[in-house]
Amino acid sequence: MIPLTDVSRRPTSFPIVTLTLIVINFVVFIVELTNGDAFVLKWAMIPAHVASGQDLVTILTAMFMHASWSHILGNMVFLWAFGPEIEDAMGPARYAIFYVLGGFAAAAAQVAFAPHSTVPNLGASGAIAAVMGAFLVTFPRDNIRTILVIFVFIRVTYIPALILIGFWFLLQLWNAGSIAPQESTGVAYLAHVGGFLFGAVFARLFERGSRIAGR
Repeated sequence: MIPLTDVSRRPTSFPIVTLTLIVINFVVFIVELTNGDAFVLKWAMIPAHVASGQDLVTILTAMFMHASWSHILGNMVFLWAFGPEIEDAMGPARYAIFYVLGGFAAAAAQVAFAPHSTVPNLGASGAIAAVMGAFLVTFPRDNIRTILVIFVFIRVTYIPALILIGFWFLLQLWNAGSIAPQESTGVAYLAHVGGFLFGAVFARLFERGSRIAGR
């Protein structure tokens, strides 16, 4: 399932922060391609280093880096599908802070899960998971235009956010609990879970007062 956009509502203001985050991610990815592995190893987060108090800045830098074109394109599609509505509900400044804190929460979960890992961690998916958690508790009944792929059959359909995001989260939990750690899979599922839980729990604290009153 590939989410495209919320068809139940439209933001009342231009999603400047969401768009800026997407642009930053693409710019950093181009820098990665230009500078190669040395750049990635310097700025990606290595759990063992962070657990020992080293390279703490990489907690921030890693959330704007990606491993491949498919990695960044997938993440940015999800961010554009859910970000504008959450930015509208929180306001640009609060949303920007929420996004970064969601990335921190995701990194903390991954470090706690694998404190001795020397595998570089990078990607915006933990912060985007926080946005998805916020969307689930804020707009659970909204319909999401989604590309549904079943083997060779592809169709565009509408799926309630509660079902789409809920299924995605259950899949993260299943993968985190039933398969080998990131060293074997290449995916930091615990970071996804940590970011999502942060978003679901703290989203309402970041919403604008006018948004809460007008619910």
